Amino acid sequence: MDRNRRIKELRRQGESYGSIAKALGISVNTIKSYCQRNGLGELQAKPEIHDLCTNCNKALVHTPGSKKKKFCNKSCRMAWWAKYPDAVNKKAIYRFTCLTCNKKFESYGNGNRKYCSRTCFGIARRVLND
Repeated sequence: MDRNRRIKELRRQGESYGSIAKALGISVNTIKSYCQRNGLGELQAKPEIHDLCTNCNKALVHTPGSKKKKFCNKSCRMAWWAKYPDAVNKKAIYRFTCLTCNKKFESYGNGNRKYCSRTCFGIARRVLND
């Protein structure tokens, strides 16, 4: 079988540029160029449908080789999080005391907060500029 036919066959089976290059002993860039010139740039493997969206029960389309989805889109994910806040695993909760009003507050995902609100930030900024 000639080299070009073998590249097409392997690409249609869903093989990556790197694995084809290794199998045929050719440069990855040569494989990539050939595939893009001949319309083989995208992997030909078909997505798999296995699970349902946690929020709306639509069928989820999983891309081979990537992390499995739980939600069909961002709005479903946000709606589910709003509906079940206790089920969301929040590991990055930080506790602070505001530098302006000394009020204790929590921040999710930002460990560098200094002020509890934009109002306190504005007050602190005005004091520093005076």
